[in-house]
Amino acid sequence: MKFLIIPLLLASAGMLAQQANPPVFSLQDAVNYAYENSNSIRNARVNILDAEQNVREQLSTGLPQISAALDYTRYIKVPVLPLPEAFAALNPDPNAPAPDGIAFQRKNNFTGGLNVSGMLFDGSFFVGLRAARASSDYFNLQLEDAERQVRNQVTQSYFPVLLTSTNIEIVSRNIRNLEQLLSETEAQYEAGFVEQLDVDRLVLSLNNLRSTRNDLEQQRENALRALKFALNYPESQELEVSEDLDELEIEVESAALTSDVPYQQRSEVRLLDQTLRLQDLNIDLQKAAYLPRLSAVASGQYQYQGDSFDDGFWAPTVLLGVSANIPIYDFGGRASRLERARLDKEKVVNQRDDLVRSIDLEVRNARGSFNAARDRLENTRQNQELAQRIYETTQIKYREGVGSSIEVVQAEQQLYEAQANYLNALYDTLVAKEDLYIALGR
Repeated sequence: MKFLIIPLLLASAGMLAQQANPPVFSLQDAVNYAYENSNSIRNARVNILDAEQNVREQLSTGLPQISAALDYTRYIKVPVLPLPEAFAALNPDPNAPAPDGIAFQRKNNFTGGLNVSGMLFDGSFFVGLRAARASSDYFNLQLEDAERQVRNQVTQSYFPVLLTSTNIEIVSRNIRNLEQLLSETEAQYEAGFVEQLDVDRLVLSLNNLRSTRNDLEQQRENALRALKFALNYPESQELEVSEDLDELEIEVESAALTSDVPYQQRSEVRLLDQTLRLQDLNIDLQKAAYLPRLSAVASGQYQYQGDSFDDGFWAPTVLLGVSANIPIYDFGGRASRLERARLDKEKVVNQRDDLVRSIDLEVRNARGSFNAARDRLENTRQNQELAQRIYETTQIKYREGVGSSIEVVQAEQQLYEAQANYLNALYDTLVAKEDLYIALGR
């Protein structure tokens, strides 16, 4: 029994270790996880598999079709055909009664055959095959577009978790510093060097910071839930992020800010280009309706007839044939379908033109937003460093008795505001960079 307990204890310990150490995702880890678990990407992959089967199905329609047929009939009463009166005159016995009719069937009839049919020429087949293969390329582009959208969703959900986590760390550090200052001030109050008012001001600031940290922790939980949703990650399982907001790369190469807009890097443009190719194939398909269709057929069968299964006979039949379907006139139906296909293509051309113009606007706005966010980030970084120096100097003056608690509280508020402004500017810069890369089709 003890040999069974040890593996159970080890398994339980492993489960506890997994619960105690939740998975830690970097941004790339999160994106890779979403690529594997996103339902939109799964559906895009299913569409690719479906397109491959569509190509095979379309190809099979142009190959010979083979079928077999079996048929059995049992006549309870065999049908007969009436005979003309002239047949009665041929009867050598004038006293014999005239027959009612003659039967051309036996009671048992069995037929087995094999049929082979094949297309000799059909213009729509070759166009349809090209269209099926082009649709496979279209669905591959859809997969790429789905991956781009998923990456954007994951990134936009990942950054708020980093922002709130960094905010919590800064506020916690400020709480520790303020608790130390409060402890020193209370000691000075006990010694009679400061007033109760100085202690109360620090206590009020400390309570506000603790309340702020509680709010940030709730915001982080909300951001984590949003990230799990974007990843299609189980809500009940724990998840942590590993990136540091300050360590993420915020700079972009100069070409991203100055080069021509690379339209072909945008999957939406390539999707519309592929749609135009499909529209061209649709026009060719409608034109093919004017061409004749040729097909060939071969058939062979054996037929058995007999009143019983041992007195009948087998009759073989073999045939070959060719058929042609030549369209002549359909009162404008084909012409209307051809014109509608051309009109559909014209709409796609207009959609592509609107998309190109919208991409131009999106890139210009994204470049302007990134430049403004980067300038604001540099300004808030300098302000944060300046507020940090002011706060440290004010604390030194207060400890040495040459400064007031009001100055400490004011410097403290200015530091907190500068820290918040810097984090918000850093977050805005990262989002602006991501938006710029999305606009450029990265």
